[in-house]
Amino acid sequence: PAFPSKAAFTSFAIQPSEYLEATGGTGELLEKPVGTGPYMVSQWNRGEELVFTKNPNYWGDQAVAETLVFRWQTESAARLLELQTGTVDGIDNPAPDDFETIAADANLQLLERPALNIFYVGMNNTYAPFDNELVRQAIAMGIDRQRIVDNFYQAGSEVAMHFTPCSIPNGCAGEEWYEFNPEMARELLAEAGYPDGFETEIAYRDVVRGYLPDPNIVAQDIQAQLAENLGITATINVMESGAFLEAADAGQLQGLHLLGWGADYPVMTNFVDYHFGAGASAQFGNKFDDLTATLAEAASLAGDDARAPLYEQANNLIKQYVPMVPVAHGGSGVAYLASVQNPH
Repeated sequence: PAFPSKAAFTSFAIQPSEYLEATGGTGELLEKPVGTGPYMVSQWNRGEELVFTKNPNYWGDQAVAETLVFRWQTESAARLLELQTGTVDGIDNPAPDDFETIAADANLQLLERPALNIFYVGMNNTYAPFDNELVRQAIAMGIDRQRIVDNFYQAGSEVAMHFTPCSIPNGCAGEEWYEFNPEMARELLAEAGYPDGFETEIAYRDVVRGYLPDPNIVAQDIQAQLAENLGITATINVMESGAFLEAADAGQLQGLHLLGWGADYPVMTNFVDYHFGAGASAQFGNKFDDLTATLAEAASLAGDDARAPLYEQANNLIKQYVPMVPVAHGGSGVAYLASVQNPH
């Protein structure tokens, strides 16, 4: 069912079979790309820029510009400065704090993009006390997700009411997530045998992503909320990115962890099957058989309407089991000079 969306996903680009065979799937596919787009690659300076020239043999409407240059700049402030001085025509992913500046500048234009990602607080159910469903539900109710989005996310972001963004068909089928209710959360924690809370850690990587624009400050806020709302003492553990992802996949993170996901293609399977299906990693611990069976059945059906009842059931099961707490769908944007017409 996901085939049309997968066919449009960059890493599944269609290539001539003879070229795949000739290169043997080596780096030549990157060095000398073959395609049918409006531009052709003419130069690639690693880590600095890609230079494209107009493709005179393009099958559709001819490209507007003779030359197109993509440049790389790590710092968002430096990207904005280049746009303000007019040395570039557009920039991708301005910093959250720059949205207002761009919108208020008559020489610039800001285009917001809908959120196609999820930031969540993960737990592994093979480690105590997260092996107790009541504890996981308590944490779900004890984090004020609205406060996090209001304080630390850019325009276009929204509190996650489901794991999958609503812009994806069936993403928001089923019941909405738990409301913030610290009193009920403390009752559940006491019922689970932790009336005074417990000690744990919050592991994450200090890497900016569209779903988590400021990892450090969000981690500190969650740490403060857990202490204030639930009596949980959480130590912050900032890990190297590769080691963190490896440990998460292997199911080795024993406390809470902060991670997220951006859509490869806008289909439910790319979100829920990858994280909660039978073939998912050990990130959240043991699988839930009724959930994996429901997801497998949904993935076998064609058509969003036919799959809707199953995804409603799956989302309700995710809410019940709380393998993670969905916090935010992070919006993003692009900015251009005001003189650029029809940039998208």
